[in-house]
Amino acid sequence: MPELPEVQTIVNDLQKITSDTITGFWTDFPKAIKSENIGSKITNQKIKSVMRNGKNIIIEIANEKFIVIHLKMTGKLILTKLQPAAYKLEAVPKHLHHIFYLKKNGALEFHDIRKFATIEIISKTKLLEITAKKGVDPFSTEFTIEKFTELIERKKHKSIKSILMDQTVISGIGNIYASEIPFDSKINPHRKISSLSPAELKLLQKSILKILKKAIELRGTSFSDYRDGNDKKGGFQNFLKVYGKAGKKCVKCDTIIEKGTVEQRSTFHCPACQK
Repeated sequence: MPELPEVQTIVNDLQKITSDTITGFWTDFPKAIKSENIGSKITNQKIKSVMRNGKNIIIEIANEKFIVIHLKMTGKLILTKLQPAAYKLEAVPKHLHHIFYLKKNGALEFHDIRKFATIEIISKTKLLEITAKKGVDPFSTEFTIEKFTELIERKKHKSIKSILMDQTVISGIGNIYASEIPFDSKINPHRKISSLSPAELKLLQKSILKILKKAIELRGTSFSDYRDGNDKKGGFQNFLKVYGKAGKKCVKCDTIIEKGTVEQRSTFHCPACQK
């Protein structure tokens, strides 16, 4: 599933459609659409902004509505130069299920292999309600060491890995980065929050920002399905230190990387480097 760096990369790629106009919409899988009459609600609407909200992509349109796109496991948003007349809708690619036609920039294609991704049209009030339920965004001004400490100390009984993936605490981090961040801070992801010293909390907060920024610079992590807005792979998979490395030597000390489970999710760490 695309996490914060992947979603932010796509959002960055889609900035070029700001001020463009949606001229039409096509779908062959209406089950993914959580709002009625989507075509009439978005057609001839100017795009005011494209932004990220946690792991969601938000497209703001001129009628004070917001298109919320959740890529889930295998969703891909790809900007193409194709004009509406170029599409043979009876013979589109197998996993292309939705198309947003644009006045200036061709089309925004929404591909999804497993068909878990969703599209919804919501009001600003609803968007604010959704945002209020999410945890702090790591790239917001709110993400200070004081705020970070306050949030995680409410759940002292939980493990570090669990807290990093808790979207009500920190918004946007998933399984990949929840393994890489503790490695960077040299902390065992299975440790309880209550066991961390103030110095370790600072290290963890700094590692969250460091790893997420680096992943965005490298345009995300591609294992199989993720592609950026230009249908290209990311590069952070080439710099992973522990995620998916069980049984291999640690890049720092040659100790074998171990694989465990936290809340039914695979968790990777070096038992020598991470204490």
